[in-house]
Amino acid sequence: MTSKTCASYPVDEINRVRRRHDRGFYDVETVHALLDSAALCHVAYVIDGQPYCTPTLYWREGSRLYWHGSSASRMLRNLSEGEPACLTVTHLDSLVLARCGFNHSADYRSVMAFGRARLVSDPEEKERALVMMVDRLFPGRTAQLRQSTQQEIKATAVVTMEIERASAKIRAKGVADDDEDYELPIYAERLPVYTVLGTPEACTRLLPGVARPTHLASYREGRKLEDAVREAYGIAYTEAEPLDPNPSS
Repeated sequence: MTSKTCASYPVDEINRVRRRHDRGFYDVETVHALLDSAALCHVAYVIDGQPYCTPTLYWREGSRLYWHGSSASRMLRNLSEGEPACLTVTHLDSLVLARCGFNHSADYRSVMAFGRARLVSDPEEKERALVMMVDRLFPGRTAQLRQSTQQEIKATAVVTMEIERASAKIRAKGVADDDEDYELPIYAERLPVYTVLGTPEACTRLLPGVARPTHLASYREGRKLEDAVREAYGIAYTEAEPLDPNPSS
């Protein structure tokens, strides 16, 4: 678990962990590590008074987050002026069975990141972002693919958000019953939960001689997904040039 004493995101009424504040972490190292080891996020907005929450792939560049969607999306079309948004990720680590229903729980690591989402309109920033949408998970893959057509690029919207505030919340204590309940003859346990990669299933229409490329080495049977994603992210951003921190709007 990461120290809370290193560089941190500002804390206020928006991102402060209110319940079980001892589980709250605001340091950049913890927040970024949890973001970089997940592949799927949920992004929440309020558009014209109606809340929406969308699951999507995402990636991080410094303190900036990116995600993609369809250019035809009504929600994404409303982000050109910069709408308040909240992006969340969760790692479920266990299910906890206690001796009382009240103390049943789960071990988890989660992040809530807050900022203003806007559509990426600068062509160079958008092109670079669409490369990293793939290469963040599979370093070097885009260079080996058919280039996307202009129509395909036009049909894809890219959204970015500078992280203004963020908080991580972590529970890692397993069974935690009331002291007197440990004397009860009731079974209790922690059920670890892992997302593990299965056996790769090659496309049945591969041409003869087409082998699995080396950029997929992080993804092997039996490995935890978060470890593979974290490793791939580190490789991708060691090899890639960082995005312009002050792109055109």
